[in-house]
Amino acid sequence: MKRTLTRCLLALSIAGVATAAHSETTLRMSHFWPGASAINKDIFEAWAKTIEEESNGELRVQNFPSQTLSKADDTYEATVKGIADIGITAQGYTAGRFPLSQIVELPGVAESAPEGACIMQTLYNEGHFGDEYKDSHVLFMFTTGPGYIHTRETDVQTPKDLEGLRIRRPTAVAGNMLENMGAQPVGMPAPDIYTSMQRGVIDGLSFPWEGMKVFRLNELANYHTQVPFYTLVFVATMNEKTYQRLTPEQQAVIDANSGMKWAENAGEVFHRIDQAGKQEAEEAGHTIRVIENPLENSDWQAPLKQGIETYLSGLEERGLDQAHDVYQAALDAKQACTAQSS
Repeated sequence: MKRTLTRCLLALSIAGVATAAHSETTLRMSHFWPGASAINKDIFEAWAKTIEEESNGELRVQNFPSQTLSKADDTYEATVKGIADIGITAQGYTAGRFPLSQIVELPGVAESAPEGACIMQTLYNEGHFGDEYKDSHVLFMFTTGPGYIHTRETDVQTPKDLEGLRIRRPTAVAGNMLENMGAQPVGMPAPDIYTSMQRGVIDGLSFPWEGMKVFRLNELANYHTQVPFYTLVFVATMNEKTYQRLTPEQQAVIDANSGMKWAENAGEVFHRIDQAGKQEAEEAGHTIRVIENPLENSDWQAPLKQGIETYLSGLEERGLDQAHDVYQAALDAKQACTAQSS
């Protein structure tokens, strides 16, 4: 009898260990920001820690920064296919896949990272992006602050100064704007910019101040033109099958840390680093030109307005008849987000 009881207790103990082990799920998270960056630490590691704590250790997040699990321009597809369970990337790195989402990148839509994150998440919540994310489980959306022009040797004061310059562009949308201004846009993921600029492959780049600091590009650029002609949009998303395999309690933890809450957090982190990036350039004695209200500026308004209309009309020609409506919805969301933050 005693042996039988001992065996039963041992079997129950083993079963309990097996159940505990089974309940622990590791989620592989992939993105391209450097591991030592504040973006990684204050957004993605902070999110991972929150998930682990609120799930009582049932969910663990294994973080793969710096393109170590998937390349920046492959991360969304890697997440859809399950190579990564969670992926964070720029929509523009997958050209043409998120055309309505990239409307938020257009000049005049977002004037700061917090505002951009609020606009992006609002439009997603309201269903303005159609089926663009039907193949994954979106966690939250966010943006950079406005992207500017940074060059090694050219003091860019008007679009004419860009003629012939090879400027790295983050997305096709921003590339079209640069082309309208006379530059030769060159596409490449953010981690490749430093080496390309150092070797003279490109003459400059388009980037927000945050990126100038995170990727150490203030070491190479001496001239900065603050003409806010685009905003880069991002998505943090999850493999749909991975999400569906979670228990209802685990899904509730993911859901509680999705949406506007983390969009706003990401926006604030980017805004803080934007300020630090500009301060870094100022302290280095760089030349900084500020173009106020570029859509009303006599030198800059024509190529920027042309770029906006070209992009929206191009979407409508592809059958996306709601393009102008989404643009207007973005401007409406901007007013609501500004009122909310004031």
